[in-house]
Amino acid sequence: MAFSSSSANKNVLRNDHNVAQAGTDGISSLSWSPMSNHLVSTNWDGGVRCWEAQEVGGQIQTMPKLQVNHEGSAPVLASAFSADGTTIFTGGADKAVRMWQLGQQPSSPTEVATQIGVHDSPVKSVAFLPSTNLIVSAGWDKKLKFWDARSPNPAGSLDLPERCYDLDVRGNLMVVATAGRHIESYDVQGQPRKHSSKESPLKFQSRCVRCFPDNTGFAVGSIEGRVGIHYLQKVQGKESFAFKCHRQNSDVFSVNAIAFHRNGCFATAGGDGVVNFWDKDNKQRLKNFEPIGRSITCANFNTQGNMFAYGSSYDWSKGSSFYSPGSPNEIFIHYTTEQEIEPRKKNGVRK
Repeated sequence: MAFSSSSANKNVLRNDHNVAQAGTDGISSLSWSPMSNHLVSTNWDGGVRCWEAQEVGGQIQTMPKLQVNHEGSAPVLASAFSADGTTIFTGGADKAVRMWQLGQQPSSPTEVATQIGVHDSPVKSVAFLPSTNLIVSAGWDKKLKFWDARSPNPAGSLDLPERCYDLDVRGNLMVVATAGRHIESYDVQGQPRKHSSKESPLKFQSRCVRCFPDNTGFAVGSIEGRVGIHYLQKVQGKESFAFKCHRQNSDVFSVNAIAFHRNGCFATAGGDGVVNFWDKDNKQRLKNFEPIGRSITCANFNTQGNMFAYGSSYDWSKGSSFYSPGSPNEIFIHYTTEQEIEPRKKNGVRK
């Protein structure tokens, strides 16, 4: 299906704040604290970096707060905050799950974050479970593992049908996208239990997955420039569907990131260097930003919803021969107004 477009919806992200000291290699994840405007990035250079962001009159400023690392400068692939915003959890190619207390200053820029868990293969995704205060990690060893930060042994483990490509947790819902186009959903209130096991609604490899803010379903993006909107339970007047995006003429780009705003609308970012804002309930594209000229690999809204962070670096979609060690790796923050991301009725009028 096709989304309709509201009028005057194209804009250029040229005025977005460029975050200083964004790292020397690809940006793999961006996470905002749920309690403040602290932004954390993970990079292929092995670094975990944190900034404090402020918005005054639509202008954004950031100040570097800390940097820690994974063992041997192994690529860091995922990040998540604890519910109180005090602790950062990360996973990476060193097969480790690590944590860092936000108020604890590193003794040196090369200090390694504390290990709290380990997989048999690189860790692709991490998340925090508010109902149990456990950390969940998923790896290329086809395992979901649950960790209590006070113990080196996992509090539990579940098998996945294939390698994890992405996972997300919202409330008591966890959704995992794996190789082989599997989508696994779980109820993580108390003892985690599988809710459903489905084949992706999209025909090509999953790239990213995000839960709806109301926990009724999820959005999944593929390497073929499509997004699937899937409801896990029946919601009156709403049905699952899929749509095309991140395509330029005959060229098709991967959907590298999906990020939900607190109001239920969402953003997609892709290999075409484009950000789109969408209203899934009214099936409208709210805003289509001009391409920035290189891939966008990850993105996220802050809790308040007035800052949208996105990372730009090579996404390996064209293979290793196109990688340039000197290519820029940058993080930008877009000041997001309510008018840009506000749901609209089908006739284009704001609610």
